[in-house]
Amino acid sequence: MGRAFGPPFFLSMNIQALFFASYRDLLGTGEIALSLPEGTAVSEMVAELRGRGGAFGNLPAFPVVAVNEEYASEDRLLRDGDVVAFIPPVAGG
Repeated sequence: MGRAFGPPFFLSMNIQALFFASYRDLLGTGEIALSLPEGTAVSEMVAELRGRGGAFGNLPAFPVVAVNEEYASEDRLLRDGDVVAFIPPVAGG
């Protein structure tokens, strides 16, 4: 007879998200700490944040981000301890 297990177990990682300029103004904070499943991609992190609703729901679906001070694509896999900076659009002239 099979043994019953609880919910699926996953290893988590701690990620720091930084928000600058208009994103900081929108969210009312410059940073938050997240605990995400190991193997989470940038796009999945963004979806998790947007899914919180409220001001987070106004983040773009595909923002420009940097991971550990290097620009990163949406499919970049995150690792424990990564710092993800959300870089707002800049208007100039």
